[in-house]
Order: sequence, then structure tokens, then C-alpha cells
Amino acid sequence: MRISPDMSQRAAVTLMWAMTICTLGVLLFIIAYILAKGLPYVSWEFLSEAPRSMGREGGIFPMIVGTILVCGLAVAIAAPIGLVTAIYLTEYTREGKLTAIIRFGADCLAGIPSIIFGLFGFVFFVITLGMGYSILAGALTLAVMVLPTIIRTSEEAIRAVPRSYRDVSFGLGSTRWQMVTRVVLRSALPGIGTGIVLSIGRAISETAAVMLTAGSALRLPRTVFDSSRTLSLHFYVLVREGLSSESAYGTAAILIVSILIINILAYWFMKRFVAKVR
Repeated sequence: MRISPDMSQRAAVTLMWAMTICTLGVLLFIIAYILAKGLPYVSWEFLSEAPRSMGREGGIFPMIVGTILVCGLAVAIAAPIGLVTAIYLTEYTREGKLTAIIRFGADCLAGIPSIIFGLFGFVFFVITLGMGYSILAGALTLAVMVLPTIIRTSEEAIRAVPRSYRDVSFGLGSTRWQMVTRVVLRSALPGIGTGIVLSIGRAISETAAVMLTAGSALRLPRTVFDSSRTLSLHFYVLVREGLSSESAYGTAAILIVSILIINILAYWFMKRFVAKVR
């Protein structure tokens, strides 16, 4: 029996809608389940106090500070390096062996398990450079880990800018640097921002690499050379040791809410910037 093109089209559209609904349903179910389990245990004391009895009691304030310091410093290091590398690959060099090697290396790094990055950070930053278990060692390790994502997403975003934008800019007498900074980067900002947001999400959710480099101290960090525990690592320790399911669910809820807020704010800022540029 031969199926008509119209029926095939309807079947394909129905299948795609069904898969989309299933994906969204699973995602919403996971978020709703974690929030329903964790939000009842979230309070001002839980957010502002230090943990007691190895995390069985108290709050998660030192972990919130540690997460902000580790992830913020990692993205602050990786974002400029990744963006400059993407600009070099797309605007300042021709296609050749060097660019192919850089892209191949970035793709290989993106596929390496995080525990390998943690082992590298432990051997190089913690032991060889003598940083010890510290926020700086963890941030440098996470920066190396998220760098390939920033490079590749930024490169694709810059490549998506129409060639006519560059031609018009050169025609008006702009230098290459002026063309890149005032025309290309402004047009590619949404894609670049997406890569940075993805990197922030991966850095926040990382556990193995942070455990091997930043340590797992429960005290409030005062400098970047102090050891600290992030929210994801705190959640892992609570679940693995069976210390407190209430604190574990509360920490998971804070993680989900934090990532949602970061994505919403990033989308809002990018939308406003694009509207302002246009």
C-alpha cells in the first residue's frame, strides 16, 4: 500500500509534536518533582546560615558563596579567551591546518569526561602549582572545561552573521577591528550569550572536577585561595552519605531555581540589547 505525500507529512508532523510534548513533559515533571520536594524546606535560615553537624542541620550560605565565586571566576576567565579565539578563527585567519587543529582540539576537549578535567586540575593546579584545594584551582579547572563550549558556540554565532554586513562595513572605511567589534559582535551577541549561559549551567552543575580541585570545606570562604564546597557538590555529599534528605532536596531546589533565573535574566538582557541595536 502506497502512502500519499500528504499523509506522510501529517504523520511526520504528528510524530514531531508527540516527541516534543514528551520531552517537555519529562522536563517539567523533573522540575516540578524537585521543587515540590525541596521548596518546603527552603527558608531564610536555610539560605543564610552555615551548615551544622556535617550538613545534617543548618543552611547552605557558604555553599552559595562558594558556587558564585567558583563559577563566576571560571566564566570570567574562559569567556574572554573563548571569544578571542572564536574571533581569530573566523575573522583573522584563513582555513588551513592550524584552524583545523584548533577546532579538532576544541571538539575533543568538549567530549572529555569531567573527571579527567578534575584529575588534570588536581595534578597541575593543586599539586604542581601549589595552589592546594582552593576556589582558584577549581575555577581554573572549570574554565578549561567550559572553554570548548564557548569557543564553538561563539564561532558558529559569528559565522552566522551575513557576509554583506562585513562588506558594507569595509565599504564605509572601517578597519577590520572596527568591523568586528561594532558590527559582527553586536549581531552575534545572542549566540555568544547562549554559549556563555550553557557554560554557566555546566559549571554550576559540575561535581567531580570541583571535588578534586576546590575541595569540600563547609566553612565560608574569605579569599580565592580558601577551599570551598559548591551547591552541586554539597548535594552529592548529602545524598551519598545519607546525611539529610531534606537538605538535599532543598539544595537541589535552589540549584534548579538558580539556573532558571540565570537563563531568564540572560534571555531578557540579550533581547533588550538586540532591540536596542536594531
